[in-house]
Amino acid sequence: MEISERLWGMVRKMKPYLATVFLQISFAVMYTIVAVSLKHGLSHFVFSVYRHAVATLFIVPFALILERKTRPTMTLPIFLRILLLGFIEPVMDQNLYYLGMKYTSATFASASVNILPAVTFIFAVVFRLESVKVREKHSVAKVAGTAISLGGAMVMSLYKGPAFNLLPGARGGSETTGRITTNESTDQHWVTGTILVLISCCGWSAFFILQSMTLKLYPAEFSLAALICFVGMVGGGIVTLVAERNMKIWVIGWDSKLLAVVYSGIVCSGTAYYVQGVVMKERGPVFVTSFSPLCMIVTAALGSFFLAEKIHLGSVIGAVIVVVGLYTVIWGKTRDFETSKESNNELPITGSTFRSASDDSNAGEVSGKPVEAPAKPPVP
Repeated sequence: MEISERLWGMVRKMKPYLATVFLQISFAVMYTIVAVSLKHGLSHFVFSVYRHAVATLFIVPFALILERKTRPTMTLPIFLRILLLGFIEPVMDQNLYYLGMKYTSATFASASVNILPAVTFIFAVVFRLESVKVREKHSVAKVAGTAISLGGAMVMSLYKGPAFNLLPGARGGSETTGRITTNESTDQHWVTGTILVLISCCGWSAFFILQSMTLKLYPAEFSLAALICFVGMVGGGIVTLVAERNMKIWVIGWDSKLLAVVYSGIVCSGTAYYVQGVVMKERGPVFVTSFSPLCMIVTAALGSFFLAEKIHLGSVIGAVIVVVGLYTVIWGKTRDFETSKESNNELPITGSTFRSASDDSNAGEVSGKPVEAPAKPPVP
C-alpha cells in the first residue's frame, strides 16, 4: 500500500514535467512537417486558418460535455481578453513565425524559441506574476539566467558561422546548399526571417502571460481553448482574404499539407492550449516555457535527417548559451515553488487550535445542533 502511494505521489509530482515534455516533442514534430509543407507551396495564412478550424472541431465537444456545469459566466472584460488571445497567438504570432521559418530554417526557428522563458519571465515580473528578491539566491538566479538566455539569442541572431550536418547519416544537401552564402539577398532574407521569428516569440510570451491572467477569471481550460481556436480561425480567415487574393491556395490535397493541418490542429493547438492552461495554473507561465531546448534538439535532429538542413555554428553556440541561462532560471523557479509550498504548510495558527465564537456558531449550524451563546459575565 505504501509503495503504491509513493508511486502515485511520484507520478503526481512528475505530471507537469511529463506534460511539458510532451508539448515540446509535439511542437518539434509539427515544425518538421510544416517546414516540408511550406516548401511544397502551403500558404502559412491558409495553414493557420485550417489548423484552428480543426482545433475548434476537436476541442468544442470536450468543452460542452465536461464543463457544462462549471463554465463561468462570460463578461465583457473576459470576452475582450479572449479576442486578444485569439489574435496574438493564432493570427499574429504563428503567421510571423512561419514566414520567418521560410526565410531561415526549421532548426533555426525552433532554436530561437529558446528565448521564450527569458521573455516570459520579464513579462511576468512586469505584470507581477513573478517576484524578484535580490537577497535570495533563487531570485538572483532567475534574473541572471534571463540575461544569459537573451545573450545567447543575440549570438544566434548576429553570428551565422560555418554549416554542418547534425547527424552523420543525414541526407546531405548539395555543395551549394552546404556553403555559406554571401549573396546579399540571401543574407537580407536571413536577417528578415530572424527578426520575424523573434517578434513572434515575444508575441507568444505575451500570449502565455495573458492566458495565465485570463484563467484566473475564467478557470475553464477546455472552453478557453475552444474560444481561442475559434477566434483565431475567424481572425485568420479575415487576414488571409486580405493578404492572399488567389483562391487556389485554399485547396489542399491528401499529402503533407493535410497532415500538417490535422496534426497541428489536434495536437499543437487544441490539446496544447488545454495542457498549457492546466500546467500554468499550478506552476505558472515561466515553467511552461522552460523546456524549449528540448524542442530545439528534437527539431534539429528531425530537420537534419528528413530535410537535409545544415546547422550553423552560431546557432549551436547561441543555443548552448541559452540552455545554460534557461536551466539557471529553472533552478530558481524550482526553489521558488519549494519555498512557497513550505510557507503554505507552516501556518502559525490553525483552525483546530483557535476558533472564534462566530466560527463555532457556523459549525453548529452546519451540523444541525444548536450552539449555546457564550455566557456573559455578571454585571456588578
